[in-house]
Amino acid sequence: MNTPIKTVFMFVLLFTGAIQTMAKDFLVTDYGAKGDGKTNNTKFIQRAIDECAGKGGGKVIIPAGKFLSYMVSLKTNVNLYLEAGASIDAIADGTRYVSLVLIDKVENATVSGLGTLFGNGGNFTIKEESPDRPYIIFVRGSKNILIEGVKLRQSAAWTLRLFDSEHIMVRGISIYSHANLNNDGIDIDSRDVVVTGCIIDSGDDAICLKSENPSRVTENISITNCVVSSNCNLIKMGTGSLGGFKNISISNCVLRNASESPFHKWQDKPTHFISQSITGIAGIALEIVDGGIMDQVSISNISMTGIQTPIFIRLGSRKNPTGSLKNIIISNIVASYHSRMTSTIAGVPGYKVENVVLRDILLTGPGGGTQQDAERKVPENEKDYPENRIFGWSLPASGLYVRHAKNITLDNFQISHTQPDFRPALVLEDVERFKATGIQLNGEIVKSSSVKQTECKNILINQ
Repeated sequence: MNTPIKTVFMFVLLFTGAIQTMAKDFLVTDYGAKGDGKTNNTKFIQRAIDECAGKGGGKVIIPAGKFLSYMVSLKTNVNLYLEAGASIDAIADGTRYVSLVLIDKVENATVSGLGTLFGNGGNFTIKEESPDRPYIIFVRGSKNILIEGVKLRQSAAWTLRLFDSEHIMVRGISIYSHANLNNDGIDIDSRDVVVTGCIIDSGDDAICLKSENPSRVTENISITNCVVSSNCNLIKMGTGSLGGFKNISISNCVLRNASESPFHKWQDKPTHFISQSITGIAGIALEIVDGGIMDQVSISNISMTGIQTPIFIRLGSRKNPTGSLKNIIISNIVASYHSRMTSTIAGVPGYKVENVVLRDILLTGPGGGTQQDAERKVPENEKDYPENRIFGWSLPASGLYVRHAKNITLDNFQISHTQPDFRPALVLEDVERFKATGIQLNGEIVKSSSVKQTECKNILINQ
């Protein structure tokens, strides 16, 4: 071997060896951990993480087995890797801790593998709010975080919370969480986040964007190629909208009803007019009710089943001075829904939802609306919690109810009912500059004369 080639070859060997040294594996069983379903492994798993971080980073491996633990804290440059058949199970004995895995003020950390993080949520005290119950993964004040492949099961509270962090990739994870109340799937209060290829089945909101700091906006978020189900909202922005949301893209997702509904019995009362036993509240819920702004949101290519209301857009005044909600495009939506709470765009007096486009929307609902439903006066309820039922279990429109709004465009908006419905397809109240083309009800073009209008101006229907 000549000298230059030999030198390069030796450099490659040395460089490869250095990488292998830096990326050393740390097997938790070497530190005393036992996957016997009996041993408290907290200190053993934490010791492996700490030593891994202290030596420049690498992979902390959880082998097959059931490893009981309280909270463990991930560190910079550490990959917590769960092998197939591995499970870290939360201990629920009354001890308080924030999350099963905490990623706090960390950079370049990963939770990955084919194993499971089990929240043991059914054995924690059942309360509507979460302070006494741990998340499964809590990312806080961190950067460059990857969560990939793992299964998150039965959280005691929210399952995966991303708070005040940036540059986060959530890819190919599976969430199933119906063991407790208030157990959202993924909650995003961060910047520069990609969620892709995930399957979520949760009791509370499946994917929920929040903004709890009035000086910080949740922005630059991409959610794509996910299968999402919930007993509450499936894709939601708010509540908790103090700062707001900007530059959000959601696409190519399938929304469906949850596998079970142990806490929410939406169909129990006949006055609710829910025509399916297990349903989510709203497929897409966009809400600004705590001050903040919502601007530049694109949602496209969504198929929904098993929901009560396809689209719910609400600008309200729950706690703080009213914010703003504008520049929204929702397109290529196919939905079948199961209530008389039809899609809604609603502001409050003096504050209008602005610049919303709904394009290529196909909605199939149960119908059944009565003449009384068509004539009812809808309360403002400015300060109420924003859900699809905020205005009652039936709305006066059979397709879309719009109030306190400006610059709204509908293009190819089609509604079909499985039963006769006495309500008009569209009801507009205090709406300015509304243009609708290609609006159909049960295959028939909707005429302007059949659209109920109150205190509206510059309205064009199928012209």
